[in-house]
Amino acid sequence: MTSSLDAVELLRVRLPLVRPFTTSFGTSTEKECVLVRAVGGDGAEGWGECTAMERPGYSYEWTGSVWPMLRDHLVPATLAGRESGVRGHNMAKAALEVALTDLELRRSGISLASHLGADRDRVPCGVSLGMEDHVEDLLALVGRFLDAGYRRVKLKIEPGRDVDVVRAVREAFPDAPLSVDANAAYTRETADALLPLDGLGLEYVEQPLPEDDLSGHAHLQERMRTALCLDETVTSSLVARGAIELGACRIINVKLGRVGGPAEALAIRDLAVAAGVALWVGGMLETGIGRAANVALAAIPGFTLPGDTSGSDRYFERDLTEPFVVAADGTMAVPAGPGIGVDPIPEVLEKAVVERAMLR
Repeated sequence: MTSSLDAVELLRVRLPLVRPFTTSFGTSTEKECVLVRAVGGDGAEGWGECTAMERPGYSYEWTGSVWPMLRDHLVPATLAGRESGVRGHNMAKAALEVALTDLELRRSGISLASHLGADRDRVPCGVSLGMEDHVEDLLALVGRFLDAGYRRVKLKIEPGRDVDVVRAVREAFPDAPLSVDANAAYTRETADALLPLDGLGLEYVEQPLPEDDLSGHAHLQERMRTALCLDETVTSSLVARGAIELGACRIINVKLGRVGGPAEALAIRDLAVAAGVALWVGGMLETGIGRAANVALAAIPGFTLPGDTSGSDRYFERDLTEPFVVAADGTMAVPAGPGIGVDPIPEVLEKAVVERAMLR
C-alpha cells in the first residue's frame, strides 16, 4: 500500500460547535482534531481523521499527543516502509490507516463501504445528547431530534444526574427509543444508583464502570435486565472476546479510532456476530471526514442498531465537507464515491487549520 506513497501531511483543525457538549469528562465548545492527508506520487490523495479529543479525558490519547506520535513515529515508519514498533495509540494509527486505505481505494474507484462489505446504501441514525443544566432544555432537544426522525436518542448521565433526568425524559416521551451513556462515571460502589433504570424501558446502559473493570461489568449485567453496552473498554478484538466470554455486555459500540482502524473493527464484528452480541458504530463529534468512515462501517452486516451518525448540523454551522443529512425516515446515505466518498471543502478547511506539517 505504501509503495506509491510520496508524502503525508498532518493538519490540526478547529471548528466551533453549534452548542456546547457536556459529558462526565467535561464540556466541549469546539471540535479540535488532527487530519491525515496521504499523498501519492501520482497526485492522488487520501484522508483520515483522528478521533482523539482536545484533552485526555475519554482516552489517554489527545490531539496534543497524537500530533507528535504521527509526526515523529507512525508517519516516518510508514514512509520508510517499516513497522513503527509503537504500542497502543490506536486513534493515531487508525487515522493513518484510513488515510492510506482512502488513497488506494480512490485509485481503484472502490468505495470504502464496498471495500468493507457493506450491504446497505443507507444507515439508521441515532443522536447523543450532552447533559443540560435544566431538564426543560433537554426535553426540548429530545423532542427536536425525535421530530427530525432520529431512531435513537442517547442521554449522557453521571452520578447525581441520572435516574431522575432519564425518568423525566421517559415520562415526556413514553415511546421514544432511549439509551444512556455514563462514560465510565460510576464504580462498583456507586453502581446501585443505576438499578432503577431497569424500569425506564431503555435499549441499553453504555459504559457504566471504568474501562478496565470487565468483571465489574459482568456482575452488574447479572443484576440488571437492561443490556449493558461497552465503549471505552473495547480497544481490540482480544478485549472484545474477553468481554463476551465473561458476559460483561450484550452490546458493543465500535469506534474506528478506539479500536485502531477498519481491520480490527471487522475482527470485532466477526466475534460479536458469532456470539449474538449486537453492534453499533459510535462517534466522537467527527467532521465529515471521520463521519464518512463511520457511516461506511455502519453499513456492513452485523451493525444492526442505530449509531452516533448524526447529521452535520448537529455539531457544525459549516462542516469541513458537504454536510451529512438525516432524512425524515431517520436514515443517512452511505457515501458511494471512491474511498471515503467525500473531500474537504478547500476554503472551509483553510479557515479551520491552525497547524500543518508535511512529511516526505
